[in-house]
Amino acid sequence: QRLATNLLPPPFLSLSLSLSLSLSLSLTAYVDVDFVPTDELDYANESACEDCVPELCPVTQGCRAGLVRDSCDCCFECGNLEGQSCDAGQRNVYYGLCGEDMECKSEPSSATDDGTHEPQCVCASQRTLCGSDGQTYMNLCKFKEAAFSNPGLNASDGPCKTVPVIKVPPRSLVNVTGSSALFLCEVFAFPMALVEWRKESEDTVLPGDDPHISVQSRGGPQRFELSSWLQIEEATQTDSGTYRCVARNELGEASATALLGILPAGNTSSHISITRCLTFLLYDVSRFPHMKSHVSITLIH
Repeated sequence: QRLATNLLPPPFLSLSLSLSLSLSLSLTAYVDVDFVPTDELDYANESACEDCVPELCPVTQGCRAGLVRDSCDCCFECGNLEGQSCDAGQRNVYYGLCGEDMECKSEPSSATDDGTHEPQCVCASQRTLCGSDGQTYMNLCKFKEAAFSNPGLNASDGPCKTVPVIKVPPRSLVNVTGSSALFLCEVFAFPMALVEWRKESEDTVLPGDDPHISVQSRGGPQRFELSSWLQIEEATQTDSGTYRCVARNELGEASATALLGILPAGNTSSHISITRCLTFLLYDVSRFPHMKSHVSITLIH
């Protein structure tokens, strides 16, 4: 009876037994799976497991994080990858166990809507590696995942030296006169890159001596990355144009551009449809650098 109530689907369980000769017995049990104790889940798993016969276990393949024991502690199954939910401890109860070289931890970034921290698989070694393919791997587990698909891949200590790579380019946008415009540019590089902003057709590195333009940069969000923001306050139509994020280090440089369109002052509601249309237009044009010099914004009243 206990096994049946544990294995039937949530949220409510109903079991009715009818006996002949006008004798009937009705048994109803209500179980909320969110509050089922771990020992009851263990009991259900153990009860469902038969005698272990390793020869009957299915062949497990394609496990990028290695093999772990299943909930019956008999056969092998794929271990969970980094960032996946996991069962704490050594028992495979619900989510499964983490793969090789990983630990099941409750990280602040894994908080759920109710504020609880759901355990996730975290790589035990956070040492950065440089692969023989020229790629930087942030930890041993990332490298082992790649090596699974590329058996000949080797690694050495430290990140690979590389020219800057723009991970998040600035996005084109449209706004109205008097509003603020904010561009973001995220760059990965080793050695660390220096990021600067320029407005095309002008030689000055922003912000220059313009009091309504500011630039801020800081490390992150990941290691060996740099985030830089360009903010234009109380923008006017003269601020419209193409803005370029330029990242450089001793090995080279990379850049990305975004277009800014500033509409004239007036009834904001009348500009909504125009703003949406121009935003899509500028986003599409920004994907084709050779077209930017041929794009202009003309508003006819």
